Amino acid sequence: MARIPRNFRLLEELEKGEKGIGDGSCSYGLMDSDDIMMSNWNGTILGPGHTVHENRIYSLKIMCGDDYPDRPPTVHFLSRVNLPFVSPVDGKIDPTRLNVLSQWGRDSSIETILVGIRREMATANNRKLLQPPEGSTF
Repeated sequence: MARIPRNFRLLEELEKGEKGIGDGSCSYGLMDSDDIMMSNWNGTILGPGHTVHENRIYSLKIMCGDDYPDRPPTVHFLSRVNLPFVSPVDGKIDPTRLNVLSQWGRDSSIETILVGIRREMATANNRKLLQPPEGSTF
């Protein structure tokens, strides 16, 4: 089976993100429309209902390296959040502590990551964790 080149893959993801395809609880797009390498992305997650995250909007930055999609991107929360897989110092997500990154496959995507993070926010262990004040950032 032929391997889709990095930029073709990222173009597909950009188109999907711009059209709002998906479940609507997460969105993503390029940080700078002039980024011809399509490396730097913004992501947004709407906090899941019936959790401490409800009605909160979380902003993230996503960096797709030269080896994307063979390797997962680097993901940082810009919004302060208390989750076991997020560094309390700089908001970087530890890929070994988040299944959607530790079990990364070539068919995974930026949307897969955002939806996976949102799903983790709603788990029994994370849904009631005390959170920093709304609107605080790293």
